[in-house]
Amino acid sequence: MVSKASRLRGGHGSALPGLVVEKVSPHFLRDALAQLPYGVVVISGTNGKTTTTKIVVELLRAAGLKVFTNPSGSNFTRGIASVAALEMKRGRLDADIAVVELDEAHAVHFVRQVPPKYSLILNVLRDQLDRFGEIDTTAKLLAQIAERTTGTVVLNREDPLVATIPAGKKVYFGYSGSVAELFPNDDELYGAKKRSPPGKLAATVTLDGLDGSLATFNIGSAELLLRGAHNALNAAAALALVREILGDRFSAEESLQALSQIRPAFGRGESFMINGQPLELILVKNPSGFRISLASQNNARAATMIAINDQYADGRDMSWLWDVDFSILPSVEMVSGVRAYDMALRLETSGVDVRMVETDLPAAIDTFLTKNIGHDRPMQLYATYTAMLKIRKALKARRQT
Repeated sequence: MVSKASRLRGGHGSALPGLVVEKVSPHFLRDALAQLPYGVVVISGTNGKTTTTKIVVELLRAAGLKVFTNPSGSNFTRGIASVAALEMKRGRLDADIAVVELDEAHAVHFVRQVPPKYSLILNVLRDQLDRFGEIDTTAKLLAQIAERTTGTVVLNREDPLVATIPAGKKVYFGYSGSVAELFPNDDELYGAKKRSPPGKLAATVTLDGLDGSLATFNIGSAELLLRGAHNALNAAAALALVREILGDRFSAEESLQALSQIRPAFGRGESFMINGQPLELILVKNPSGFRISLASQNNARAATMIAINDQYADGRDMSWLWDVDFSILPSVEMVSGVRAYDMALRLETSGVDVRMVETDLPAAIDTFLTKNIGHDRPMQLYATYTAMLKIRKALKARRQT
């Protein structure tokens, strides 16, 4: 009733039910999730939470488990309480396990109420420093998640700040030296020595090769609909976690088969067809993620557009754009968003030909599509979070799928 009333008043109805539930029953969320036989899984880190959560949920469902999860827009405690309240039937969640995506700060509040049985810590990257502070602060937040985990903690072997997080039982995911060049770090941009091959920590699942869409792991191979090296590494993380959850029930063959069917999450490398021409929408939000996308997803034949906003969800400080090497792009057809001129300046200092700048995002998208439709080449759009939302809305208005 609260949710419906909120929607009638113009709200989304996502958080208000959680607020009411918390007032009526302060321990509602803890009690509701405590009923689940496989417990609770928390997935956190700077990059890849939404995609990795989707992979984990789909793999567990393919294995026959009923999974409760939260939409990416409800990745805070009150939002999860709202979703749980709305999905309950006769006072119980119809699920075997809960898999929740939480950002670093909200995860700390959640695990104090609901200690997870499993947690997956993906990475610590320079993202929204104006919100979270330096990466050491973010690492300390993630360490609190591991501390409250009652079962297994799955950690990224290749991230020094994550690999060293203390935990009771921990396992690792990672990548082999043969694909290390697909994962550039911040220091290498400024001439630091190339990192040595991955460390000696044993990883339960590693990404051993990536040839186009074919990802090879140490447990087998899968043709991925999820493009990019970062998504292949997210898949390795998800496989490592699911292997821990399922134990003897885990089948590498079945999991890899299910993995090959998973489509990109909302706005994360989604593909569209515009009048018969492919268009890929790629979310970028920090220097490491942008560099990995350029290294592994950029299509040299494609017409390129970049849209940069600086709203709260994007992070206000856009100086990180100067820590991305854009020289791989010969030209950019359109630059847009609130910080369009900052982006255009950065591209020009890298010798990239910028054809047009338009700060009005809907107008820029319309111009970009009009200019490139009918030229028999793909299109790619790199966008920060709020810009990505507007781009998807514009594409939906054109009724493209």
